[in-house]
Amino acid sequence: MATPFLQRIASAPISWGICEVPGWGAMLPTKRVLSEMTSLGLPATELGAPGFFSDDSAELKDQLAEFNMSMIGGFTPVVLHDRSQEKATIEMALTTSKKFQEIGATHFVSCPVQTWDWANPEELSKDEVTQFFKMLAEVDQICKDHGLVQVVHPHLQTVVETKKDIDMVVDNSDVMWCLDTGHMTIGGQDTVEFAKKYASRVGHVHLKDVNMKSVPPVLSRQQSIMEGVQKGLFTPLGQGDVPILETILALEAAGYQGWYVIEQDVAITGEMPGIGEGPISGMKQSVDYLHNVVAPALAK
Repeated sequence: MATPFLQRIASAPISWGICEVPGWGAMLPTKRVLSEMTSLGLPATELGAPGFFSDDSAELKDQLAEFNMSMIGGFTPVVLHDRSQEKATIEMALTTSKKFQEIGATHFVSCPVQTWDWANPEELSKDEVTQFFKMLAEVDQICKDHGLVQVVHPHLQTVVETKKDIDMVVDNSDVMWCLDTGHMTIGGQDTVEFAKKYASRVGHVHLKDVNMKSVPPVLSRQQSIMEGVQKGLFTPLGQGDVPILETILALEAAGYQGWYVIEQDVAITGEMPGIGEGPISGMKQSVDYLHNVVAPALAK
């Protein structure tokens, strides 16, 4: 039996400004974030930055249980094209997959980066492309061995950034995808087209809206992603330039039954917001958009 759209909306700690990047912004307490997620009717979350949840799997499950929430999985950078990093990538994939399995997660959201410290991406050589797909398949098997679905996440300033990059991976592998509406749009991929053409390959969705006027300095590497976020690169859903409604309509029409994770990157750069203030205000606008605009359109 199909699960209704509104029961498949979740979020991630980054939507509350939780990020491990130094200088990103203030980090809210775990209980406050989970409480605010619950108050918005969000039944599940992604893992988020290291240290946000307990490193102990049993304690982490208790943290979730206190708020009757489940864990979807999490964003996981991987270095696939560099042969010298093969052992490190396999060890990281094994460790992360085991952790996800222990906490009842389902999705390994892999993001192919140039280096572990996120150096700007460079065009891959033929040998690097071969290594990339070899390792992508290896990580995919590790995930399957642990009962997880690997979904590749296209992302600004990574190896899979542009529509050309996305086409290369689609055409040369059978891996599943995290359709990230924001990052795909920034990279030049029409998300509605992708949803219609590759719905069977979409295993997870990140909903993110973008103020495209803020994109050029980030895309040209004149600004870091953090600087872009702090300057308003991402907006509440329905307030930017991404066809959120049309993308969801295309996915649902094709029978998509997975999660829609509102991943609205924000940074708390001023004082710590009071209870009921801060990131929750933007998240409420996004949740309201899904309830008041998208859900009625799906019901037609």
